[in-house]
Amino acid sequence: MKGIIPIFLLLVAISPAFSQKEVFTKSSLAIQGYDPVAYFKESKPVKGKKEFSHSWKGAVWNFSNAQNLADFKTDPERYAPQFGGYCAYGVADGHKAPTAPDAWTIVDNKLYLNYDKSVRDMWNKSQSAYIKKANDNWAEVKKEKD
Repeated sequence: MKGIIPIFLLLVAISPAFSQKEVFTKSSLAIQGYDPVAYFKESKPVKGKKEFSHSWKGAVWNFSNAQNLADFKTDPERYAPQFGGYCAYGVADGHKAPTAPDAWTIVDNKLYLNYDKSVRDMWNKSQSAYIKKANDNWAEVKKEKD
């Protein structure tokens, strides 16, 4: 029994070092606190509010109003950014990269985020090819440590 406790403590201590996040967050907030539903309804990034928050896939998602929160809870896969909110261009290139809430595009009713607007402009030149490549890469890329 005495040998089990140190092993358990060691596993607990090192597990964060080997953690992988499926959703890109800064301070546990997905999309840096922006409302994912607003991209679809208002065609722009809108900052969410703490009073309209929801935990999903290990991240806190903020919404600008109660209706957007309810819509997300009903169908989070519809509104959440593709590739966990990591840069779509980066995933196409085979790695995780952070994103900026104002570097976004909706393609075929799916939200894609990019590192910044200049990367988004490059990504937009061959969207369909990058989306295909990112979809092919995502299963492996999401396993990477941040």
